[in-house]
Amino acid sequence: MDSEDRCPCLSGETYGACCGRFHAGYAAGVWPTTAVALMRSRYSAFAAGAADYLLATWHPSTRPVELVLDTETVWRRLDILRIKGGSPFDERGTVEFAAHYRHDGERGVQRESSRFVREDGRWYYLDGEL
Repeated sequence: MDSEDRCPCLSGETYGACCGRFHAGYAAGVWPTTAVALMRSRYSAFAAGAADYLLATWHPSTRPVELVLDTETVWRRLDILRIKGGSPFDERGTVEFAAHYRHDGERGVQRESSRFVREDGRWYYLDGEL
């Protein structure tokens, strides 16, 4: 994904100015400061195929050993439906979303209520309910 492309999270920013900066900088400590920003960046990581970023932002207590992304799934749109907590001053947050995709020519929507925790100043994806 080119840094000048529109960001997959549909923030209106370019990928490089939005989620791409987290994907490129997480190893150097560039992390989202809110749960919703982490949610958006994780959605964009699915769209961009950045499995390493997804694993790095997954809480160690629930993180899988490996993550294989389905390259046939094309992520089309992210709708944030509800946000509870998750500010830079909170320790926990919940983001409910609908992620629209295409797979084998069929449209689909994944709806989830994701839980996030902040530890040592970094937000992590903990788990979610479909």
